[in-house]
Amino acid sequence: MQIKLSKKPKNCKLVEGFPGFGLVGTIANEFLLEHLKFEKIGKIIFDEMPATVAIHEGKVVEPLGIFYNKKYNLVLLHAITASTGMEWKLSDIVVDLAKQLSIKEIISLEGVGSSDETVTSRVFYYCNNDKNKSKFKKINVEPLKEGIIIGVTGAVLLRAEKIPVSCVFAETHTNLPDSKAAAKIIEVLDKYLGLNVDTQPLLVQAEKFEGKLKGLLTEGQKAQQISEKKKLSYVG
Repeated sequence: MQIKLSKKPKNCKLVEGFPGFGLVGTIANEFLLEHLKFEKIGKIIFDEMPATVAIHEGKVVEPLGIFYNKKYNLVLLHAITASTGMEWKLSDIVVDLAKQLSIKEIISLEGVGSSDETVTSRVFYYCNNDKNKSKFKKINVEPLKEGIIIGVTGAVLLRAEKIPVSCVFAETHTNLPDSKAAAKIIEVLDKYLGLNVDTQPLLVQAEKFEGKLKGLLTEGQKAQQISEKKKLSYVG
């Protein structure tokens, strides 16, 4: 694993969201990346990932790209690679990046499954830092008091130790890309970080991101399956 950075902004907040339930974190990250003015400052080379890249609108989309917004002093880790089976290693990457940039807070975006389709997606938070808890309380976000946090988000919480970590969860009723749940997270981040995001076109934009991300992830999964079949063909 290698983190390559063209610049190293310091004392930022780091936002990350790996593909999970409803692709909520990934869609929210994608919206931030396209809506705000982020510049690419690096990438992560991770040998365990399939040797493939996605092409979108004539440009290469890194499986793990690192972007920076100077106005809000915000670093965004953009991930389009599936994390299943690599959660601990990916969490180590997140924490290593946070240490290199003297990150003040890791903000993890995640979807959580809900079987009640009649209820509008709710948003919850979990913090390991009292100061940040009070910020979420001021903007009327419910704390997660009971539950199980799995995947990269759970691993980051355990690995980060002294780094403040804030997790923002939105309920989703499907494993398919869920724009509405991602929109709920963006609305919370807008208030929490003071981003002044125009949320009016959010759902229209998010639906476009759904299609893009679904295509990218499908191609990534196909590449991984092909890679695994090739490995098996050498056995015996």
